Order: sequence, then structure tokens, then C-alpha cells
Amino acid sequence: MKSGFYAGILLLPLTLGACSIMPSSNTYTTAQAGTLQEVKFGTVIGLRNVMIREDNAETGKVAGGVIGGVAGNDLGQGKGQIIGSVAGAVIGGTVGIALDRSIQSKPGIEITVRLEDNRTVAIAQLADERFSIGESVKLLTSQDGKARVTH
Repeated sequence: MKSGFYAGILLLPLTLGACSIMPSSNTYTTAQAGTLQEVKFGTVIGLRNVMIREDNAETGKVAGGVIGGVAGNDLGQGKGQIIGSVAGAVIGGTVGIALDRSIQSKPGIEITVRLEDNRTVAIAQLADERFSIGESVKLLTSQDGKARVTH
């Protein structure tokens, strides 16, 4: 019974991690939909593959800490129970952080654009649209400073 419980908790970060939305040329959140965006035009002058990782997710750390604490409690019967719980929570939290990072990292692209006013800017976003050097693109910037490159 306990192993099924632990497995269920281990899957929690996977489930929650799948719900996060990262910057993309083709995806808008409900908060972004309908907002005014400034449009600038330019030419792609550089492309670089990057990994985009959500930096504020705590799901894995928390779930790992809880699982580790419960497992450590079970293993550290008697006097070692508190020590086992603390050690398990620390180890579980560390494993959870690593799990979170691997789950929430997605392939991205850094796009360097020379704008029509001769300024050069770079934007990193999910690699959900193909770009080529020399291609004309739009740079959409919202009032909160977030930007995306699209065709």
C-alpha cells in the first residue's frame, strides 16, 4: 500500500509540470489574449538553440521533500525516526528539484533580429516555429515588456 502511495506522489510533479506554459510564438495565456502589443518588423540575423526552463516551479522540491520525509520516517524506526525523516526530506527535495528541472525544460531558440530602425534585439522562446537567417519577421511586444517573434 505504501509503495503505491509513494508512486502516486512521485507522479504529482509530472502531472503539474505538464500544465505550465512557456514563452512561445504560437501560444497565448488567457491573460495575454486580447492585450495590445506593439509590432515591429525586422530580419533574422542569428539563431541559437537553447533550453527553456521554468524557473519558479517548486512542485518537485515540495513533493520530493514530503516523499523523502515519509520514507525516512518509516526507515528510521525508534530513535532514528526524526533523523531519518529529516535526511529523507533533504534527499527527496534535492531529487525533486532535479526532476522538476528535467520535466520543465523544453527546447527553445534564441532569435536575434535586426529591426527596421537598425537596432538589434534577441528573444528566447519555445522552438515551436521554424526561422531562417535572412527571413523577415514580426516582433510583438506587450505592455509588460514580454516579446515574441513570429512570421
